[in-house]
Amino acid sequence: MPSIPFDGAKHDRYWMVPILRAVIALATAGVVTFTQGHSSQFGLVVFGVFTLLSGAIVGAFAFPNFSDTVTRAFFLGQGIIGVVTGVFSLLVSGGGLSIFLYVVTLWAALTGFLELYSGIRWRGRLAAAKDWTAVGAFTVLLAIATLLVPPGLEQRFAAPGGVEGVLRADIVVVGLVGAYAAIVGVYLVIGGLSLRWAGKRPVAGAVTDDTTGTAGAAS
Repeated sequence: MPSIPFDGAKHDRYWMVPILRAVIALATAGVVTFTQGHSSQFGLVVFGVFTLLSGAIVGAFAFPNFSDTVTRAFFLGQGIIGVVTGVFSLLVSGGGLSIFLYVVTLWAALTGFLELYSGIRWRGRLAAAKDWTAVGAFTVLLAIATLLVPPGLEQRFAAPGGVEGVLRADIVVVGLVGAYAAIVGVYLVIGGLSLRWAGKRPVAGAVTDDTTGTAGAAS
């Protein structure tokens, strides 16, 4: 396995990927936060746009830039899953709660595992691996949290000021998607800027290994 999954020049540009993903995630969080009427149809549309754009960015970068075959396959697969999920969500936006729950859970489980595995695989040798591990873990948690929401949830509540309402499963899941997008967005901004400011170089372990290998060859 190579010391890093892409060459130095392409590694130096990688910081743009988390920043672009962060912009999409934070925009999604903003739409969810400032829009009322969190129905399953609204959730499918917002989630569809989010996964479509995020998947396009991840997949577009993966194919021409990753030199490691496994890493390329995992991120390309992650991108394809995102694009397919996004298109499907937009096409069936009127499909109701069951479709919404299924789409969110399946996307989060698949892409979360792929990104988490890539992060663990490159841990200690690549600075970006920390972001992959964290985002993958957050995405898997989204899948678990969505699974725990009872589809038949319908709980009435009374807010201060005499305002009454009903808490439904679709409202909860849309809220989970918005919270996930906000957390991941902030994390990706920090991660992308950290890569930019650090010069986007491999972590010390990879550099030490390469240096040791060069020295050994020279001797």
